[in-house]
Amino acid sequence: MNNRLLALLAAFTATSIYGINHTVAKEVMPHYIGAYGFIMLRVVGATLLFWGISIWRPKERIDKKDYPRIFFAALLGMCINMLMFFKGLQLSTPINSGVMVTLTPIFILILSAIFLREKMTNKKYIGITLGFIGALLLVLYGNTLQVQNAPNVRLGNIMMLINSTCYGSYLVLVKPLTSKYSTITLMKWMFLLGVFLTFPVTLSEFRAVEWQALPFDAIWRMGFVIIGTTFLTYLLNVYALKTLPATTIGAFTYLQPLITILYAIITGNDRLDGIKIMACILVFLGVYLVSQKIKVKQIKS
Repeated sequence: MNNRLLALLAAFTATSIYGINHTVAKEVMPHYIGAYGFIMLRVVGATLLFWGISIWRPKERIDKKDYPRIFFAALLGMCINMLMFFKGLQLSTPINSGVMVTLTPIFILILSAIFLREKMTNKKYIGITLGFIGALLLVLYGNTLQVQNAPNVRLGNIMMLINSTCYGSYLVLVKPLTSKYSTITLMKWMFLLGVFLTFPVTLSEFRAVEWQALPFDAIWRMGFVIIGTTFLTYLLNVYALKTLPATTIGAFTYLQPLITILYAIITGNDRLDGIKIMACILVFLGVYLVSQKIKVKQIKS
């Protein structure tokens, strides 16, 4: 299996976990744990996991000139991004969060073109457009699940829009670092920074959790978010960034609402209809076009 295929598989797996997370995490908040308390659980758990793994990995020294980039990547990806997404999800609905995450590739496209000088082709533009249309079709007209636990949808949607912007910026910022440092090295330092950056906001809700009274249903969901949504997804996405451009990783975001609804169908909370089938075709076609490698034509002398 070649590196590109492995990178695409890693990006797809990360997106699948994110898609399931919309429903899994929503069921826990805010009854068992607040959104911000959940973030402390995420960043502390991921930090322990990445630092634990790093014991068996070769030691790498971070170049001083990369300190600012790593700091701002952590600020956007491990702080603001997480805080906005989980609070927004608590206030809004999983379907609405699906709408907002589809905007991430648009921000990545703009930022990559400006800062990374990433080459854009007509095929990529068409792919992003098709995927965006399919995702919107899916989340706007394909929802049959009524969610009652949504106290402030408008504010939640605004927070998830900020989340999408920050996540897209994080991918663009971290992309150059992936060619210099291993995935474990980047993640252990950025999540450690994330602990300190989020600590003032998350401590009170974390301390309010009645840990001894948590049922198994809440415990496994929290474990899924720490190990799956936090540890594995960041690990897989940074690994994929070593081979794929940031715009390709961002395009996989289109699959999130699709996977969210598929998960709901499997668990008996939704049904498949014509709208969903049409949206799925557009989403997969869009991701396929955006993930195509640019072929450089050689001029014969």
